[in-house]
Amino acid sequence: MTHPERVHSRAQLLDRVWGDHVFIEERTVDVHVKRLREALAPVACSTMIETVRGAGYRLTQQMAAAAA
Repeated sequence: MTHPERVHSRAQLLDRVWGDHVFIEERTVDVHVKRLREALAPVACSTMIETVRGAGYRLTQQMAAAAA
């Protein structure tokens, strides 16, 4: 990871993934984050994606204590 612990807003993620010339609802990001968490769950890495209420999402290198 090049920027662990940095919070990314939904708008930032939309721009970086789909570009700024496409109209996509911000809630689309939530759906894809949910799918990523589900895909990471079998290898116990779903806790690496944290929701930061009111701000966006953060990738963390630390595994949550509950996962240990």
